[in-house]
Amino acid sequence: MENINKILDRIKKDAIRPTPRWLFTLKNAAIWTGFLMAVLLGALAFSVILLAVQQTDFTITSHLSHTKLELFLGLLPIIWLVLLLFFLAIAIASIRSSWRGYKFSILRLLTICVFMSISLGTLFFIAGGSQRLENAFALNVLTYESIEERKIQVWSNPAEGYLSGKIIGVNDQTLILEDFNKDHWEVNYSKAFIAPIIILEPTEKVKIIGKMSGDKKFNAEEIRPWGGPENRNGLNRFRQAN
Repeated sequence: MENINKILDRIKKDAIRPTPRWLFTLKNAAIWTGFLMAVLLGALAFSVILLAVQQTDFTITSHLSHTKLELFLGLLPIIWLVLLLFFLAIAIASIRSSWRGYKFSILRLLTICVFMSISLGTLFFIAGGSQRLENAFALNVLTYESIEERKIQVWSNPAEGYLSGKIIGVNDQTLILEDFNKDHWEVNYSKAFIAPIIILEPTEKVKIIGKMSGDKKFNAEEIRPWGGPENRNGLNRFRQAN
């Protein structure tokens, strides 16, 4: 009884009032909204990482001194990896701040958040949203170096055996290629492996492995599709031709 009286006196003295229920409801709503937003933004970041994986031709590591990881990181703007980790951390912190959130271990929360981000990010990538998001960043963020720009850097080293660009003319054994610097190359492809998806014709974008044979001359060993929309168009033409 004495303790009860002390508590009552303390309540009266400090003018303690009960916290309204709506405030708890609002707090929980804000926490879960923050969690869902963090997972969604993490999913968008993961979808762009998937785009970087798709655009990375890992088979060229047999021709390069770089490892697959180095090649992937060379194409991936690190900002997306940082954003993914950042939003995962926010999502975990949001759940931990919620009612009974303390009952979840960090490992379990990490597993839940990663699974949700990967699932949503994969769906966004399949729908083509990652390419549009990446293009928007490239157009609106001045300091941002896009996956496409990094890919061009990798495939614009003819002295090391890597050439890419747009075909502007073709005959029986050679083609004229305009690289991404607007220089024209005479490419001999008589002994080259040509990916079945490719139809050698003007406007087709390709990447070529081979060797320089002179000033603006190149002997092709392999000709591969550049990727992206041009790649899908090439696939459609290949299917129609067959």
